[in-house]
Amino acid sequence: MAFEPDRVSTVTFDSYSTLVDVDAAEAALADRVPNPEPVSKLWRARSLEYTFVANQIDAYKPFYEVNRDALQYALDVHDVDITTTERDEILAVYHELDVFEDVRDGIERLVDAGYDCYVVSNGNPEMLDSMIDHAGIEDLIRETISADAVETFKPAADLYRHAAVRTDTPIERIAHVTAGWFDVMGARHAGMQGVWVNRTSEPWEPFDGEPNLTVESFDELTAALEP
Repeated sequence: MAFEPDRVSTVTFDSYSTLVDVDAAEAALADRVPNPEPVSKLWRARSLEYTFVANQIDAYKPFYEVNRDALQYALDVHDVDITTTERDEILAVYHELDVFEDVRDGIERLVDAGYDCYVVSNGNPEMLDSMIDHAGIEDLIRETISADAVETFKPAADLYRHAAVRTDTPIERIAHVTAGWFDVMGARHAGMQGVWVNRTSEPWEPFDGEPNLTVESFDELTAALEP
C-alpha cells in the first residue's frame, strides 16, 4: 500500500539502529577483543533472536538483561575471557550510543509541522531515558514507550496497539519509522503505516509485502510528511 501522509497525525520511532547507531558498540569492544567486528555482529543478532524467542515461550525479561545474555554468548563463541565487570562496562555503551546526524533536525521539523513524536522500543525505560538524553532530543519526544509496559517485544502486535493507546491516536493514523525490517512488518500488521529507514541501501526482504514508505534519511522522511 502506498504511503498516505494525509492520514498521519503521530509519528513513532524505533530507537536502536533508527535514532542511534548500534554499530558504535563495536568501539566498546575494541580495547578488550582482538577482532571486535564479528563479536559485535553476533551480539546484535543474538539479542534480536532472543526477543523473538521470548515472545513465543513467555520468557520476557527487560531488554537490558536480554542484551547482556546476548553479549555473553557472543564473547563465549569467540573465546573472549573477560571479567563480569568488563562485560558490563561494554554493555553500558547502550546508554550512550552515537546518534545519527540527521535525527534531531528531522524530528524538530516534524514537531514544527505539527506531528506528535514518540519513541516505541524494545528497550527498557532506563535505557530509553538515557538514550533520549544522550541524543539530545528530550525536548522533541513527547514520551518513550517501552516493551516493558506490556512485557512483549516487537514485532508482536500488542506493543504497537499499546503505543496507539498511550499516544491517544487511532492506530491507522500512526506512521512508525524504523530501520528494522521486522519492525516495519509488525507495525503494518498492527494497523500502522510502516516507514523503513534504509541508510545502507540494503534490499528489502521479499517475505511479506513492502513498506508503505522507504527513505534513506530523516531528510527524506520529513520531505514526505511536511505540508
